[in-house]
Amino acid sequence: MMNASTLTIATPSDREITMTRVFAAPARLVYDAHTKPELLKRWLGVFGGWSLSTCEIDLRVGGKYRWVWSKASGTEMGMGGTYQELVTNARIVATEAFDDPWYEGQCLVTTEFVEADGRTTLTATMRYDSKKIRDAVLQSPMETGIVASYDKLAALLAESTGA
Repeated sequence: MMNASTLTIATPSDREITMTRVFAAPARLVYDAHTKPELLKRWLGVFGGWSLSTCEIDLRVGGKYRWVWSKASGTEMGMGGTYQELVTNARIVATEAFDDPWYEGQCLVTTEFVEADGRTTLTATMRYDSKKIRDAVLQSPMETGIVASYDKLAALLAESTGA
């Protein structure tokens, strides 16, 4: 069984990155933390002086989301996309594109939430336009950011569950 605090990264195909982590919370809470702006602002990318200053979500198929991170220095990083598929407490499929693209094209992100015994295995699969782009993302500091964000998410979920 995977350690709850361990992020596993795999490359299931030439164009994909899969990240998996187990959270000690039911799927509905982990899903809510991915779909409710007031919760996302507490964990997603909020480390190293960054805050999630804009978090807009139109949670429906065809709806758009928009996130902007800010630093006190005035630096901003924005991204957004469109929801392709939504299965409450189980699955989110959405496109992803950054305002100032640090990789070419866009990404399709499939996030799945599988609950067993009150714990949720979150699996996020990112599909890029090419192997070259996928490999460039793997070489970026993405993993450090994901680990920091998921650690904040685990702490937020612990508050919600009283763990």
